[in-house]
Amino acid sequence: MTTRQDETAIQRVVSEACVLGGAGRAILLQVAHPKVAQGVSEHSRFTENPLKRLRGTLDFIYGTTLGTSEESARVASVVNRIHTYVTGAGYSANDPDLQLWVAATLYKSAVQMYELTLGPMPAAMQEEFCRESALYGTLLGCPEDMWPSSVAEFEKYWDGALAALVVSDDAKRICHDLLYSRAVPFYLRPLLPVNRLITTGLLPEHLREEFGLVWDARRERLFRFGVRAARLAYPRVPRRVRRLPMTFYMQYFRRRFRAYA
Repeated sequence: MTTRQDETAIQRVVSEACVLGGAGRAILLQVAHPKVAQGVSEHSRFTENPLKRLRGTLDFIYGTTLGTSEESARVASVVNRIHTYVTGAGYSANDPDLQLWVAATLYKSAVQMYELTLGPMPAAMQEEFCRESALYGTLLGCPEDMWPSSVAEFEKYWDGALAALVVSDDAKRICHDLLYSRAVPFYLRPLLPVNRLITTGLLPEHLREEFGLVWDARRERLFRFGVRAARLAYPRVPRRVRRLPMTFYMQYFRRRFRAYA
């Protein structure tokens, strides 16, 4: 597989279509933190318009990693302005610990999907991607020194944070609304069972149980078969084709960016 020499590790990873498959996992990991779940429950209406929420997430990920410095700054400014109002009893979207956790779920989910489909990252690429992923937090105000400085340091942070998660009732409602959404356009509803299978299969087992998600031997076999099929087929697809979702979205993003400039 060839890559452009001027691309950074984070650009190579997020431009792959396969990484989008980890979106549901990242959201559920985020809301498994009770304070994040409370903030989403009290301030977000994404379950009423999940495509709008997806657009916001893609704006942030693609805009900050693949956009110009001006585009990246504009996206961060919009998100920070929204986060100013996301506050309540015991939580704030401007809490650095919560910003760190949300950024960590984006990084970790991207790594998981990339490696499931394209195989293990080379060690140097892993370290580069880890360092660069700090921007998911720092653009929102998280102090730079809070982000782990290496993959080993990140894994230590991740294991501790994962063990401390408690799935609240708010999180369970968000999970149900996300995986069984009635607000999804009719033409996308046939994909909901596939999304449930992928999202549930990617979660750590203890969180599956805490969310109350159904998982059995048949689903495990289907999930494993899908992973094997993706590992065989996806790398054989030309990279320019694998990048089409990113390419089309960035064209859409830039049209909107120019319109509001």
